[in-house]
Amino acid sequence: MKTRITELFGIEHPIIQGGMQWVGRAELVSAVANAGALGFITALTQPTPEDLTKEIARTREMTDKPFGVNLTFLPTFAAPPYPEYIEAIIKGGIKIVETAGRSPEAYLPALKDAGIKVIHKCTSVRHSLKAEKIGC
Repeated sequence: MKTRITELFGIEHPIIQGGMQWVGRAELVSAVANAGALGFITALTQPTPEDLTKEIARTREMTDKPFGVNLTFLPTFAAPPYPEYIEAIIKGGIKIVETAGRSPEAYLPALKDAGIKVIHKCTSVRHSLKAEKIGC
């Protein structure tokens, strides 16, 4: 099957397994990728950016197909170290990032400069149009 999604992400089937807290790990993501779809490691399931680096490497050991990383921007007073997670994503050679939650606008320059395609998971058309406007 050939669609805009399959061509954009280099996958066989236009199926995307979005990031899911606590289950978006190497085993699931590599199985999805090996089946021809696009899977996402959930970054914040990993306690630290260093752990994310290890999970990316573990996934690469299980598949040679495309996969990405989900990074959710939480509405919180004590934010996770997002720049360090993004650095782990870039160093891990990830080319597709799915964002969710708050706007990823502040982090898009680093991701785009690294040649990463960004999908922002939205809950409304209004949010989708804004995500498209900022470069997702």
